[in-house]
Amino acid sequence: MNLDAASFGILLPAFIVGLLVAATHVPLGIQVLSRGIVFIDLAVAQIAGVGVIVADALGWEPQGLAVQISALSAALAGALLLTWTEKRWPDLQEAIIGVVFVLASSLGLLLLAKNVHGGENMKELLLGQILWVNPERLPVQALISALIVAAWFGFGARLGRMGFYVLFACAVTASVQLVGLYLVFATLVIPALATHYNRNRRLLVAYLVALLGYAAGLAASAATDLPTGAVIVCALAITGGLGAWLGRRPAG
Repeated sequence: MNLDAASFGILLPAFIVGLLVAATHVPLGIQVLSRGIVFIDLAVAQIAGVGVIVADALGWEPQGLAVQISALSAALAGALLLTWTEKRWPDLQEAIIGVVFVLASSLGLLLLAKNVHGGENMKELLLGQILWVNPERLPVQALISALIVAAWFGFGARLGRMGFYVLFACAVTASVQLVGLYLVFATLVIPALATHYNRNRRLLVAYLVALLGYAAGLAASAATDLPTGAVIVCALAITGGLGAWLGRRPAG
């Protein structure tokens, strides 16, 4: 793809999706890092993906309401399970999250084993299809993102353990089908890592890391015809590294 007027019409909706995902995932990612449960997004996103795979196996319409309900139900079930394990075995929570992720991944592979499009479906789950997002989905995604951001900044710590996990499950479910599991993880963790040692305007800097990463990744993917999701992940890593380096530089 070349950077012309036609490609801009494709890149703009993709960039808007990236901004909407970053709007919810950046503050949640900072919280995830502070809690020491960085792999929770992989686990919950993978569980939501299993919900999508089950819905597909049942022949439900892709991107339809039934698929969304299936994905969200699976993610909420996983979130409630992790809420219970964190309360029961807090010192083992990270290990439990890892086991849940591997188990959900294996279950997804088993469900796709006899699907002729299984490899393609798994690639889409991991890397997403951000470049080909349907613009008609943007208003719904914007509403979901606005509700999640309002809930987080409006209630914050008052949500409690269960409220946090439920909100997290809703955010991940809404985004994983748009941008893929890898980008979900990168958007959550990289801006939070980049600003971990720089608490001065941390949230603003984290948002800038995400914004520049998505913009640079989309532009680079369009210029090189390389897979968009993977290129954005690499771009986020670069902008995150630069943000961390600039944040650690001594003043003056």
